[in-house]
Amino acid sequence: MILLIIIIAAIVLAFILIYNSLVVKRTRVDNGWAQIDVQLKRRYDLIPNLVETVKGYAAHEKEVLEKVTELRSRAMGASSPKEAAEANNMLTATLKSLFAVAENYPQLKANENFMKLQEELTATENKIAFARQFYNDVVMDYNATIQKVPQMIIASMFNFTAREFFEAPAEEKEAVRVKF
Repeated sequence: MILLIIIIAAIVLAFILIYNSLVVKRTRVDNGWAQIDVQLKRRYDLIPNLVETVKGYAAHEKEVLEKVTELRSRAMGASSPKEAAEANNMLTATLKSLFAVAENYPQLKANENFMKLQEELTATENKIAFARQFYNDVVMDYNATIQKVPQMIIASMFNFTAREFFEAPAEEKEAVRVKF
């Protein structure tokens, strides 16, 4: 009888420990996503100022400026990591176009406000990359954990489901070409 009680207690304790570890891992995934969200919000806040600064110098580059504004809105409205990744990857590509436009305007490149915004945006892009890496690491750990036995049994009982990775666009996976 005592042996049976010890076995049942061990099973209950293991169940509790596994459940709690799954909750911690799921919370880390949510925190990782929130960190990406914080950095994206910072980026979204910088973009209107950057667009306004460029507008003053490059009024006839209306198409690029409108595209940046449109993609910013789309990215802000994304509801899943996959949608956010796709929208933000398009926004990143369009921001590169915006900086290419700026190359044609030496007085804009020399503008202190533009330079400060460009530096802040670059720093934010680095923070976004770090936050993506952290998020993908915790998603990998979480997804692997809910697929292992016995965690898989408890995960399926309490609806712990796999999460999506924040993926880079195809063009960022290609080798960078340096031209002189």
